Amino acid sequence: MITTRFLTICLFLLPVLASAQRYEFTHDDTLRGSITPERAWWDLAFYHLNVRVQPTDSTLRGSTEIRYRVLKPNQTMQVDLQRPLRVERVEQDGKSLDFRQDGNAYFVTLTKPQKPGQTEAVTVYYAGKPRVAKRPPWDGGMVWSRDRAGNWFIATACQGLGASAWWPCKDHMYDEPDSMAISVTVPEDLMDVSNGRLRHVTTNDDHTRTFDWYVKNPINNYGVNLNIARYEHWAETYEGEKGKLDLNYYVLPEHLDSAKVQFQQVPKMLKAFEYWFGPYPFYEDGYKLVDTPYLGMEHQSSVTYGNHFRNGYLGRDLSQTGWGLRWDFIIVHESGHEWFANNITYKDVADMWIHESFTNYSECLFTEYYYGKEAGAQYVIGCRALIRNNKPIVGTYNVNHSGSGDMYYKGGNMIHTIRQLVNDDVKWRQLLRGMNKTFYHQTVTAQQIEQYMIKQTGLNLQPVFDQYLRDTKLPILEYRSTAGGIQYRWTNCVAGFAMPVRVCLGESGPYRTIQPTMQWKTLPSAGATTLTVDANYYVLCKRVGE
Repeated sequence: MITTRFLTICLFLLPVLASAQRYEFTHDDTLRGSITPERAWWDLAFYHLNVRVQPTDSTLRGSTEIRYRVLKPNQTMQVDLQRPLRVERVEQDGKSLDFRQDGNAYFVTLTKPQKPGQTEAVTVYYAGKPRVAKRPPWDGGMVWSRDRAGNWFIATACQGLGASAWWPCKDHMYDEPDSMAISVTVPEDLMDVSNGRLRHVTTNDDHTRTFDWYVKNPINNYGVNLNIARYEHWAETYEGEKGKLDLNYYVLPEHLDSAKVQFQQVPKMLKAFEYWFGPYPFYEDGYKLVDTPYLGMEHQSSVTYGNHFRNGYLGRDLSQTGWGLRWDFIIVHESGHEWFANNITYKDVADMWIHESFTNYSECLFTEYYYGKEAGAQYVIGCRALIRNNKPIVGTYNVNHSGSGDMYYKGGNMIHTIRQLVNDDVKWRQLLRGMNKTFYHQTVTAQQIEQYMIKQTGLNLQPVFDQYLRDTKLPILEYRSTAGGIQYRWTNCVAGFAMPVRVCLGESGPYRTIQPTMQWKTLPSAGATTLTVDANYYVLCKRVGE
């Protein structure tokens, strides 16, 4: 009989198992994942996405205006759009431009001289049937479904796949527009909910309506979304660190009563995360929680929700401690990404742990805020059963390749371990808040985050990062009992690993901090013959032959 625990693990690890297979990188991977010369010379300033959604034949038709700053002369621009969608034409200053297609990349030949310092624009027109999501949000694309009454219920989910699965863009995370306009035309009986604030709704003569949204802050590509349905809407105001924050909720009529109860957790989430991470990063754009036909995703200022209005992860506690059933996993986790993913964004998907490890740890911090430090620790430690240690957390750079799904639970436990090394909760909170302030609305590398934490803590954390992010081995504290006391050392670790750790003699008792290296050291034991490591450290402790 398959246990619930096993099903939970499988549900989370299917995308991990797929990515763990051997993979030979292709030319398409390089075009998608690298900062090509045709991308490097221009800096995104603004997008205006204008798209008509036709549910009856599952097609899209529209355009993206791309405004950009010229950094250095070049006459070729790379724009990305994934098959089976196609670019129909490209214009600059009203003139058609030539382009060639190479896989999912289009290379546009610009005729106007591109002079450094100037701001220019091109408009890319496109149409076709976008890829249909097979298992959103992991295997993403467009989701075409219907609500209980038979009305259309449509959404986008494209984090791993890329935003170019449904609209033309510069589909690399290193460069974000400063702001964005999103215009979505849908049948008149439907509503579109996208990112930012709704500025206008226009009723058209062809029995459609156009919803114009505006995003005032920088936004990453996969954070842009469409959510189309016959939504019910209500709103409230949260008094936050930066003043009044508008909260808007959009759900199917059949879910309204359940949602009005479950979504009361949103202000609680904001209170906890503003305490730990600093102000919500997008006050200008508000916060929305939107009902979708898939589990959920961290779309910036338009967080999507499909957790069936139950606490836990689809009603289950991933930690198996009970604490994960005290709150709604999708509300907490996906909203945590507003700080780690949407505010602080990786430049290369190989560093996706920056998003997922910190957001995984946000679940622990939420639990701690409301139920105490021990509860938070029990939660993150309980999630260790989901760690595989099958491949490094950091992926391969410049080919759009993320690392192991261990970026969630192992990454969260790495951060929890580092917190033990800091051993100062005030300083720890200042570090997290300072990180969100220092890298506010920025794209970053792993090195920037690691060096920031090293500098702020004053600790030599580099071997710790290398151990947990770039290796699969779990450090083992070996010990043996001798006449002079208990000898101990680190094994199964990277070179230079000398992380301090709290231990006690015997099975319980007062803890003390020791600093093992890969050489034997001796701890006076007063007759004790066993050593126990504080469970808050993600390491193994093993007695060896004497």
